[in-house]
Amino acid sequence: MFEEMINNINPMNFINNIGYMGAGMLGIFVVIGLIVLTTVALNKFTSPKEKK
Repeated sequence: MFEEMINNINPMNFINNIGYMGAGMLGIFVVIGLIVLTTVALNKFTSPKEKK
């Protein structure tokens, strides 16, 4: 069974899917960036004000 899987590997499938992988990684970075920005904004607006 494993030998059948090895014999059916087509390297061009990897090349054809690089665009999909790049779009997925870009989406992950965008979501992480939004989470970071939301956290920074919430910390800025909800932190107690310092008295001078």
